[in-house]
Amino acid sequence: MKGGVTDEVTLTAYITASMLELNMSVSDPVVGHGDPGPASAAPGHDRITRGGSPALDSDLLRDLSLPGSGDQLLRSAGFPQCLPLCPTTDLGYASRIVRWLVRQQNAYGGFSSTQDTVVALQALALYSTRVFSREGTSTVTVQSPSGGQHLFEVNQNNKLLYQERAMQDTEGKYSVEVKGSACASVQVALHYNIPTPTDSTTLSIKVKPEVDCNSNSLRPRVTLKLQSQYHGKELTTNMIIVDLKMLSGFAPDPESLGRLRGSLLVDRVDTKDDHVLMYLRELPSLFQPFNHTLDIIQELPVQNLKPAVVKIYDYYQPSDQAETEYVFPCK
Repeated sequence: MKGGVTDEVTLTAYITASMLELNMSVSDPVVGHGDPGPASAAPGHDRITRGGSPALDSDLLRDLSLPGSGDQLLRSAGFPQCLPLCPTTDLGYASRIVRWLVRQQNAYGGFSSTQDTVVALQALALYSTRVFSREGTSTVTVQSPSGGQHLFEVNQNNKLLYQERAMQDTEGKYSVEVKGSACASVQVALHYNIPTPTDSTTLSIKVKPEVDCNSNSLRPRVTLKLQSQYHGKELTTNMIIVDLKMLSGFAPDPESLGRLRGSLLVDRVDTKDDHVLMYLRELPSLFQPFNHTLDIIQELPVQNLKPAVVKIYDYYQPSDQAETEYVFPCK
């Protein structure tokens, strides 16, 4: 949740903020020992606001608005969302911040780091409580360049339901029209393939396929040995995703999937279409790779098999990624 910040001040700020959320008194010795520190301005601001010192808001927000990384800008925009609790802040101002904030959200629902995600989602949740209404409906119409329409109905029965449609036109101008009185958040995500990049990254992935090419089995079994490694300066990463595409005609072995789910650092394993998605809770910077194994079985014979891509990326910052390919080793 600290987003790569490894100092004790940041963790102290989060714990102190949680205590204040539980209505612990600011005079409590445990809370009092959580003194604000400059190493973590955003959590420090949250504690100041929750602790009943809104007079410090303007000074701290001015500091946070100075030029810096995207992460810093996101945190400085996230915590003003908490200000609707203050009588001097109007919802019109907060709504402008919300519009900017949702544009920073990636296609997976997160933000640029775990720390930013904690800040932003808490801010959006608080804003939603301030604008909540038991009445109202809205219709969102998305017009595609080719003339097709996609309608999304938002009402009291489905207002918490995530709705998604696949758009067929990859080029052109889309238009979005909203009619009604209910609040709705609309996001467009474009997914596309690129050649395997060779740029430097803090992540790396290697795949070694092993198979008995002399076997007469009608369903050849390939063992994929994966090596994932983090080369960055931090002690550990955010959550890491390993996206393993199947060779054409192959499928993961169910028993092997079960073993993979119980492997080191693996929080979760999903299968989607012809992909296996492995969620690693983190990759420590230990200058050694972490090994995982998955067996895949050929269900349908396919001639002239093409290589399959394996991608590793940071869940909260997908631009930090690496890719490699593997092939069926038998001729």
